[in-house]
Amino acid sequence: MSKVIKIKAEREYDVLMTEDWRHELVEIAKSRTRCAVILTQVMRDQIGNLEADDCEFSYYLIPDGEEGKSPASLLKLWNWLAAGGFTRSDLIVGIGGGAVTDIAGFAAATYLRGIDWVAIPTSVAGAVDAAIGGKTGANLDYGKNMIGSFHSPITVLIDLSWFTTLSDRDFAAGLAEVIKCGFIRDEEILKRIQGQSLASIRSNNELVADLIYRSVAIKASVVGNDFKEGFEREILNYGHTFGHAVEQHSKYSLKHGECVSIGMAYMAHLQHSLGLITDEVHKLHFSILQGIGLPTHYKGGDWLELRAIMSRDKKSRGHSVRFVVISKIGITDRLTDVAQGELLSAYEKVCS
Repeated sequence: MSKVIKIKAEREYDVLMTEDWRHELVEIAKSRTRCAVILTQVMRDQIGNLEADDCEFSYYLIPDGEEGKSPASLLKLWNWLAAGGFTRSDLIVGIGGGAVTDIAGFAAATYLRGIDWVAIPTSVAGAVDAAIGGKTGANLDYGKNMIGSFHSPITVLIDLSWFTTLSDRDFAAGLAEVIKCGFIRDEEILKRIQGQSLASIRSNNELVADLIYRSVAIKASVVGNDFKEGFEREILNYGHTFGHAVEQHSKYSLKHGECVSIGMAYMAHLQHSLGLITDEVHKLHFSILQGIGLPTHYKGGDWLELRAIMSRDKKSRGHSVRFVVISKIGITDRLTDVAQGELLSAYEKVCS
């Protein structure tokens, strides 16, 4: 049975949890003349050809992973759309993980100053994070998502059957974003994951559906109140400041969710040393993350490089790194002007 979560941002749209993404997309495409489908070669091989009355589907392949989010890749996509004569009445569809929906959404936001698009996330991380909320973007050499736009899709189609095809590593990485939602807003998520193994979670379809639904509902609520990240939406970046630095430093050899997990471990140590969280909440970070096989250490760290990357984080103000913190589960705040010794101490615990 389908479930619908409504998001009210710069426009209202539905996130539809469905058992048949193909049928839902065809219904949307019937009202269009042309549809540009953005995806990787692997995904192209999986889905075959789409048909919807008189709508013509065209397919554009981008490189897998973060390579597909480069300015060079974006420029090629813009030129392909222009050469194909796509207009504002046409539709862009991104089918894939977070990198695909990010770049498809950014192309939709910027081509002809904005056309409609649909997000079809095929990963857990994409379903609960990248495809939800209207953030689109591409990477620069100096940081992830440093160029982008806020441009909501007209629909997000989440089909849980995609997740059965994921590797354990990809599935666990996606759960890092779910766990983040638990710490910032919904303790019930943590209770449902605590004590579980990755295998036990994956084998329980009802639990997976509930975790996805809860996480999407949290993001829907947050972005509805703060679409352009004025303040409240920053809470969705818990663990991301250090995590994004690790992601860039590793040259994207680690999954985004793995880096978020390491980032949450960093925040657990930092917050604990500052007296912001209890021993219990500190330990809970590690028992849950490590319990499903997520990393909480980064062996390749270099403090000066990581600190420099963090200073370029989008939440930074001036030269001060700005962190999202929790005082207890579900209650968030912001932290700036942290003593360098405290930042270094947390780094040493994560990167020793």
